[in-house]
Amino acid sequence: MSLVKIGPKHQITIPKNVRSALHLEAGDLLEIVIKEGKGMLVPKTMATKAPTLKLTTGEQKLLEAARKKIQLINEDHVNSKGLTRKEADVAAKVGIIDPEQKYWWLEDWQKGEREAQQDIAAGRVSETFTDAQSAINHLRSL
Repeated sequence: MSLVKIGPKHQITIPKNVRSALHLEAGDLLEIVIKEGKGMLVPKTMATKAPTLKLTTGEQKLLEAARKKIQLINEDHVNSKGLTRKEADVAAKVGIIDPEQKYWWLEDWQKGEREAQQDIAAGRVSETFTDAQSAINHLRSL
């Protein structure tokens, strides 16, 4: 149990252990529910907030580089570079890319994507398929 004192302007300070346990930050809204002569402070969120991830200075730099590369890949896939493994790891850690799809964002994979786009643009594609089964059938016929 944490005790708080009402200040001269009728304000209270929520103790750090309570703020941490409820993931409260400055600016968050609380509802005061009065029931049977007691008041309860209830955070006003639709879902439980996840704890904020702590990143090292190095991870923060990697994340900034990853964000820039991801934006460039999304804007101009053919003229962009993929992420390094460390950039992909931190981007997945904070949730800006799917951890199961990290490989797609890596430079080795992006190099192949660029080559495929260049082949398509240059007309070096002999077959096109409307569905996966057609492509599979074609590969089996080779």
